[in-house]
Amino acid sequence: MADDERAFKPKTEQEWLDALGAEAYRVMRQNGTERPFSSPLHQTGHQGEFLCKGCGTKLFDASAQFDSGCGWPSFDREASKGAMKEVLDKSHGMVRVEVRCAACDGHLGHLFPDGPTATGMRYCINGVCLNPQ
Repeated sequence: MADDERAFKPKTEQEWLDALGAEAYRVMRQNGTERPFSSPLHQTGHQGEFLCKGCGTKLFDASAQFDSGCGWPSFDREASKGAMKEVLDKSHGMVRVEVRCAACDGHLGHLFPDGPTATGMRYCINGVCLNPQ
């Protein structure tokens, strides 16, 4: 498939809801958070890659996943530079770095500088936002 065929096409809110389902819509389009340990993707051992549920952008390779014990899928690096964008998040009385899909602007989770690997980073991602391939 050519790059221009994969280009993200904007959607109405109803189209997002229809495409994502209620829970993924709440998380990705309304900046929600899934309950910890509610996604089977928080467990490691997956093969392949993880794509954005909203648009199909490759976000992570399975080799970047690790068990952080936090209850959400955790990764130490993105699949390619620019796949996600970082936004300062001052909600809920905290200062964090939110990560969003660079292509469709879907909320994915947060980035913390406390990862146990050489990168020192922990992408804490809502599993409902990911399509494993």
